Amino acid sequence: MGIEAAIPTDNVLTTQLRRVVNWARRSSMWPMPFATACCGIELMATASSRYDIARFGMERMSFSPRQSDLLIVAGRISVKMLPVLQRIYEQMAEPKWVISMGACASTGGVFDTYATVQGCDQFIPVDVYVPGCPPRPEMLLEGCMAIQRHIDQEGIPPKGGKRVPLGIAVAPTHAVRPQPVGLGLRN
Repeated sequence: MGIEAAIPTDNVLTTQLRRVVNWARRSSMWPMPFATACCGIELMATASSRYDIARFGMERMSFSPRQSDLLIVAGRISVKMLPVLQRIYEQMAEPKWVISMGACASTGGVFDTYATVQGCDQFIPVDVYVPGCPPRPEMLLEGCMAIQRHIDQEGIPPKGGKRVPLGIAVAPTHAVRPQPVGLGLRN
């Protein structure tokens, strides 16, 4: 017994093509991880059973840029890795979105050196900035949901038109609490 048996065949369903396309696009995003440092561990934790990015239709991490539409830049980017990142971004099909995850990807973090890029937004357009060092998986999920909310509102991009990066900064959604057990020296 399928759903066809429960629904009468004489009903008509009407909707807008834009809504169907946006629903399909937001519910089946394929992320391309570009993890180069400790933020990559938090990115991997997002796919674990505790956080379960599969609820949002993003469980298929695509390691082929031609089959992905969400680039997650996690960790510091060296000057030697920058051409690789740019080539991956250029090979992704339109429409595409970019999340800059962590302080190193967004601003260079504590690595203020000649060999580290001081923010990937200088070389590729970034839609969502997820702050932290490293950011928690919940914050990455909030960044993914921000892109999904934008897809619902955006509609089908114009033909031949370039999409302007969103530039959304995700605010922390958790409160730091003390340890459950008092810490100290015992005699």
